[in-house]
Amino acid sequence: MSALPRVGIVRVGIMIGLLLLLTVSGAMPQEDPLLIFAVVTKVPKDRKQVTAQVAVGGTVTEATLIASDAVFDNLIWKKLEICHAIRAEAWKNEEGYRLVSMKTLDAGMLPMPLQGIAGDCLLKKALEFAPLVD
Repeated sequence: MSALPRVGIVRVGIMIGLLLLLTVSGAMPQEDPLLIFAVVTKVPKDRKQVTAQVAVGGTVTEATLIASDAVFDNLIWKKLEICHAIRAEAWKNEEGYRLVSMKTLDAGMLPMPLQGIAGDCLLKKALEFAPLVD
């Protein structure tokens, strides 16, 4: 037997090994969800997605919160209103943040950048509910 067929067999073996490695790494689970804090700014009628000011790692951006099946069936999500403060675990995707779990908070328990947003939201909501009377 010559050396040429062995080299071909080795190359095929390496290719199969690389293919298996790529297949296994693609099937690995996603990394842990992110811990996010949010203040709800808009609740649409369908309630599958809500718009919120979201703080992740000290930066605040407007983003969409998307309810997973477990969160969508949660009573907290069903009663969600504008100005509610949320602490959640979520995965970031191109549509927004897909929530894995969530908990409502007092606005004072939010990170500092969101406390001002929550306060302004609550004042605006209070003035709409009971406007100032002279």
